[in-house]
Amino acid sequence: MSDMSSDKPEDNSFRSDPTADLADPDSLDRSVAAAAMGLAAEKGWRRVGLLEVAHTAGIPLSRFHHRYRGRADVLAAVSRVADATVLAGDAPVDPAETARDRLFDVMMRRFDALRPYREGLRSVVRDLPADPSAALAFTCTFGRSMAWMLRAAGIDPDRRGGAALVAGLGTVHARVMRVFLDDDTADLSRTMAALDNALRGAERWGATFCRWTRPRGPLGKQPGTESMASGI
Repeated sequence: MSDMSSDKPEDNSFRSDPTADLADPDSLDRSVAAAAMGLAAEKGWRRVGLLEVAHTAGIPLSRFHHRYRGRADVLAAVSRVADATVLAGDAPVDPAETARDRLFDVMMRRFDALRPYREGLRSVVRDLPADPSAALAFTCTFGRSMAWMLRAAGIDPDRRGGAALVAGLGTVHARVMRVFLDDDTADLSRTMAALDNALRGAERWGATFCRWTRPRGPLGKQPGTESMASGI
């Protein structure tokens, strides 16, 4: 058995980000996301284990286990990195833009932030159905991400009907992700077209849903002009 008290310096040659500050959660997420998606691209998501991710990222297990207790937590790191990139570009809402246009811009920034991980994400999308426990555990993180994307677009998911908006945006994201993963255009034009179509479809669905569910006045008319679709 090796001497655990050895003064030999730690070998960090495998660290995915040698400059990462292990005390900074954002740096941890970036290192873990890069390591996990690199491994997934190389060998397939189903073959990626937490020990290998920690070693590749150069993070001691004593630190790693506090934040990443399962494979879903590793996927959550990728999601948080993309979210942080989008939210770092936060700007005042332009009242001249429609909510759908603002959301289009936010979601394209998120897809652009995911580009470095695209090879690994292909493997995740392919293998995740065979890992239902990780898929289920990741659902909450994904929902929180979609809620923050709505907020970044100036849409409040905490108001009445917000849960439907979060679910709707999640459906849009999942549908467009399939296109994004195979989009070989330099400007992600195929992804942009798919996102625009998906958002327009969600807007039409929201307007129809609102007409079905909105209370009617004494003459059968729907009071007010605002609809759930106005959130998208």
